Amino acid sequence: MKKSKILIVLAFFTIYIVWGSTYLFNKIAVTALPPFFMASLRFSGAGILIMIISKILKLDLRITRKQLINCCISGFFFLVYGNGVFVWALVYLDSGFAALLASTQPLFVLILLRLIDRKPMQKQSIIGVSLGILGMYLLVSQQSITASEGSLLGIFMILTCVLSWSYGGVFVSKADLPKNFFITTGYQTLFAGLFLIIMSFSFGETMTSPLDWSQEVKYSMGMLVVFGSIIAFTAFNYLLKLVSPDKVATSAYVNPIIAMLLGWYFLDEVLTSQSILASMVLLTGVYFITSRKRIAKVDAEEVIKP
Repeated sequence: MKKSKILIVLAFFTIYIVWGSTYLFNKIAVTALPPFFMASLRFSGAGILIMIISKILKLDLRITRKQLINCCISGFFFLVYGNGVFVWALVYLDSGFAALLASTQPLFVLILLRLIDRKPMQKQSIIGVSLGILGMYLLVSQQSITASEGSLLGIFMILTCVLSWSYGGVFVSKADLPKNFFITTGYQTLFAGLFLIIMSFSFGETMTSPLDWSQEVKYSMGMLVVFGSIIAFTAFNYLLKLVSPDKVATSAYVNPIIAMLLGWYFLDEVLTSQSILASMVLLTGVYFITSRKRIAKVDAEEVIKP
């Protein structure tokens, strides 16, 4: 039981800190590489590495047909649409601003659970949803942001990505997937990489050799593949089977703060007073949503070790 708690804490720390930094690395990479091409390389590389490591560790790669289909479905919601299209939208938006939009995930998860499972909303949840909507309005109503070319399209697409990621979280919490979370991540990333390379070809993106990339882009891609895709996404899959989706979505507390600070420090992104106010209102709403009584709980005896 103690070991399980330690693993859960480490997994939460990973999705909080590592994913908070991926906004910066995605922004750096997408300024030099076409978005779908970049995302396809990231997930293909991660999937291949996972399979190689799994072979070395002599892990069982066999899965049922149903598990394979579920890996493809969840890989689409999380990585193809939830992340691939999100990276595309970063072409039009600052990384910190995009992270704030992504912090609405708990709101989407709560609404989806209400629609799918017919779970009634508690008072705290209603307050949280109200604050979340107000925070979103304050965030996207800034003239300095919406006046820039493509920003409204970017905002809309990111919100659809958040919806896709949120539904993926609800789907995975109930789906039949491989018992080993590392193997689950491997199949999800391989499928996403294949699907995204097809999208890259379809959109006529220009593909470049890694030999032609700058050191900054190479470093960013390495961080995205190893830490963002392999380590953090495995931790994410692990948590989705142990705690309720709304609890896993609490990464929305920390990710935007880390993303905004990194974007401000490394990319000179501007932090407006309205963005700061919007983030305070939005994250307060997230707090009310996720501080309510846990929707689902898995006993320590049911924990499946990765």
